[in-house]
Amino acid sequence: MARAILVLLSGIVIAGAIATPAHADPAPPCTFTLSPPAVVHVGGADVVRATVAPAACGAPADPRLSVACVQRQDNASPIQCNQGRGAQPAEVLTPYRPGATYVSTGRGCGGWMGIAEMAPQCQVLGPLTVPL
Repeated sequence: MARAILVLLSGIVIAGAIATPAHADPAPPCTFTLSPPAVVHVGGADVVRATVAPAACGAPADPRLSVACVQRQDNASPIQCNQGRGAQPAEVLTPYRPGATYVSTGRGCGGWMGIAEMAPQCQVLGPLTVPL
C-alpha cells in the first residue's frame, strides 16, 4: 500500500515538473480609444459618428492602423467601417434614424519603430451601445 502511494506521489511530482505554464500574449504596444455613437451635423444632415483614435504608445512604438465601425441595431442595417493610418483617427459616419440604437466597435494596431509590419497584438474595442 505504501509503495502504491509512493508511486502515485512520484507521478504527480514528475508531471508537475514537466508541465509547461501557459504564457499570456504580450500587451499591444499602443492603446486606442473608441467613441460611443453620437449624432453630428455634417453637410446639412444629421449622421451618427464613431471614432477610434490612438491614445498612447509605449516606447519605441507608434500607432499604425485604427478601424472604427458603427451599425444601427436592427436586422437590415449593414455594419459600416472606416480606417485611419498612423496617428490619424478613424472616423465612420452612417445615416441617423431618430429613436434607433447604434453600436460602435473598433480595433487599433500599433507597431515597433523601425519594423514595417504591425505588431500582431491589436486592441479590440467595444461594443458601445447607445440609443439615439
